[in-house]
Amino acid sequence: MSTARNLSNSKRIVVKIGSALLVHDDGRLRADWLDALAQDIAALRSSGAEVMIVSSGAIAIGRRLLGLASGPRNRALRLEESQAAAATGQVRLAHAWQETLGQCDVPVAQILLTIEDTEDRRRHLNARNTIGTLLRLGVVPVINENDTIATDEIRFGDNDRLAARVAQMMGADTCVILSDIDGLYTADPTVDDAARHISEVEAVTAEIAAMAGETAGEDGSGGMITKIEAARVALQSGCRLVITDGRDLHPLAALADGAKATWFVSQAEPHTARKRWIAGTLKPEGTITVDAGAANALARGNSLLPAGVTAVDGSFERGDPVIVCDGDGKELARGLVAYGRDDAQRILGRQSGEIENILGYRGREEMIHRDDLVES
Repeated sequence: MSTARNLSNSKRIVVKIGSALLVHDDGRLRADWLDALAQDIAALRSSGAEVMIVSSGAIAIGRRLLGLASGPRNRALRLEESQAAAATGQVRLAHAWQETLGQCDVPVAQILLTIEDTEDRRRHLNARNTIGTLLRLGVVPVINENDTIATDEIRFGDNDRLAARVAQMMGADTCVILSDIDGLYTADPTVDDAARHISEVEAVTAEIAAMAGETAGEDGSGGMITKIEAARVALQSGCRLVITDGRDLHPLAALADGAKATWFVSQAEPHTARKRWIAGTLKPEGTITVDAGAANALARGNSLLPAGVTAVDGSFERGDPVIVCDGDGKELARGLVAYGRDDAQRILGRQSGEIENILGYRGREEMIHRDDLVES
């Protein structure tokens, strides 16, 4: 098996599960399938990988509990019905994940996000820090779209894109989309006998996008189209994405053993892609001046601590991009700052241990963490 198509060498993985895999037609959870998946996740963790789950299913479960399941299974619900179903089903869904992973001694946490939470820099930083802390503490975050507060109609399939956004935000190296099909074909294999399976894709070209077709392919999702869009996001962030058939028991174990799938392979590493985004895409909102000691520390790849900061300028908030300069005004680096201008002004030149007494809350020890910092 190609190294690029080997799940076993993944260090940080996002696994996206669609509603049709989790929920029977009558609204009951597929408990046996969920237990088998939990065992796969526990095995990945035992091998040293960090795992995040993006789980659909709240609306599919909740609509049954609320008596909204009459008629065709995919009957469009009104916005308020979708929100009520999501709110009701999310409780049951979170409990199911807690119970099944608990049998494998794996602690879980629930995170509800919207696409906007991954795009707005301050909300992005908050979510990234929270999920990162959970991973460091050995917890598996179970993430779902926050459908209950949607202001637009709930768009089926957003969890494909959400999974890619989470992978991008967290610097994951692999995003697995468990589906009801074993990957991308040159045409719809259910209607075209000549359709050919695509095992590896290096770029989402117009030709690749056209293979997705227009018809939704699974309950609660937008079919292959949203998966291709997710792959585009993943590749841009240096993350490989794989689409595989998840209907059988132990789908992740099967994928690790070389199950049929389509791998979208990135030519960049997640860390490199994130650094490039910080350095070249974001418009700086301010400047932070540092002393010689801090400049030397930055050159060695260290984080920027408040003690090394001599001045701040501009109007920036937590999570905004800033330029880091030396005393002569020479640009040394760019990064995402952990404090707004006012708080940064108050703690500059001070030791990290003094931050809580000065600001009244315990913030980050770093003014800019090394993961959010790029040398110029």
